[in-house]
Amino acid sequence: MGKLQEFKITLNNNKTVYSPGESISGTLKITIAQSIQCKAIKVNCQGFCGVTSKANDMDWTEEEQYYSSSVSIADKGTLKEGEHSFPFKFLLPATAPTSFEGPYGRIIYRVRAFIDTPRFAKDYKIEKPFCILNNFNLNEAPDILEPSTSSITKNFSYMLVKNGTVVLKGKSDMRGYVAGQIIKVSAEIENKSDKSTGHVVASLMQKVTYNTKKPTLDLRAVAEVEGPGVKGGQKAEWKEKIIVPTLPHSSLTGDVLIQISYYIQVSLKYPEVSLTLPIYIGGIAVDPTRPSPSRPVPPTPAPRSNPASAPSPSAAPSDSTPLSLPSCPNPKAAPKPRPRSIYASPSAPPADLYPELSGADNCIGEMTKSSLQESGSQAVSPNAFSYAPGLSFRQSQNSNHASGPPFSSPTTPQDRSLLASSPMSMPPNYRSSAYPHEPPPSYEDSCNT
Repeated sequence: MGKLQEFKITLNNNKTVYSPGESISGTLKITIAQSIQCKAIKVNCQGFCGVTSKANDMDWTEEEQYYSSSVSIADKGTLKEGEHSFPFKFLLPATAPTSFEGPYGRIIYRVRAFIDTPRFAKDYKIEKPFCILNNFNLNEAPDILEPSTSSITKNFSYMLVKNGTVVLKGKSDMRGYVAGQIIKVSAEIENKSDKSTGHVVASLMQKVTYNTKKPTLDLRAVAEVEGPGVKGGQKAEWKEKIIVPTLPHSSLTGDVLIQISYYIQVSLKYPEVSLTLPIYIGGIAVDPTRPSPSRPVPPTPAPRSNPASAPSPSAAPSDSTPLSLPSCPNPKAAPKPRPRSIYASPSAPPADLYPELSGADNCIGEMTKSSLQESGSQAVSPNAFSYAPGLSFRQSQNSNHASGPPFSSPTTPQDRSLLASSPMSMPPNYRSSAYPHEPPPSYEDSCNT
């Protein structure tokens, strides 16, 4: 290395595996034969994830940095010949994921050291990797104590001719395991055909998803056990055990570039049928006495109350006996009321204001067309019969343009006798009536007086 004889990073106690939130410390040792001009000596601690779409390629397509911290242990100056030691210390993040190395990506943690020299001089750098083990607590997984079950039905055909069906059911004793634990797998096979099935196989599968623009999946069987098949028309139950080896822990969250999951695959070699039983691999074993968290249930929205049926605060109860109402299992929101005018126009004026009209209101609707044609006296203004506020009628200046003869009371004795003998009620004599010929006051004015 020329002037530089030794350039080495040593971690305290030669420790290589750390936990999230733990501190990492060590020493940078430099031995040189001649003095070196340097601008700075820095130590950096870094953690990142890189993935690619090509196997064993270090040119990352996607990269995500988890942690990076640097410290300058020497400023600009001359580093004299001899041995030099520079201690350092960093605090690891509490949310750092577990180290991982696969064919399409890696999660790497390392400590790097740099010697920055002046221009046209050679820079020196070195790095030392270490691992972070984030112990996945299986008790935090949902429904971890519940068994993982599944079933599937497959048509059994021979020489393209259907020969029946095969029903395959699989089950595991629970859903979470740690390294060294035993997975108890059971399979129930019902052969509803005339042919015998192939061997039954239970495999512990590891699925690694590398999230690039086009995600890459890496599947491999970690452990495998095999059992006999079932003859035609018979039903059999098969039980086996799988020992969990040391494996990277499952990824509970899906916001990382590399996601790791595990499942047990139970399959038949003939006919080709398989089912999966999802499980978790962690670092803290399941505690049977501790209740496992259930999957979150979305909250049910509260039923909207009907404002029209809400009791008025000013209304007082009629009696002290509570009123029991039938319960509605599925209350529905009341429809919105249609907009209405703030003024309500009554169809007739109050009877107490005009008592002389008490007998005339029934006669207006009973007048026949013949009686109107027989009368030929002076017309009465239609405004005398209008009561709605703001309602008026246009009156023609020329009486000849009217659509019908004007209404008048009978003047001759023959007319009076003719109307008296008619079964219809005779209309009132409006000439002698005290009813005003001008429009009556509005409803609001009548109430105010």
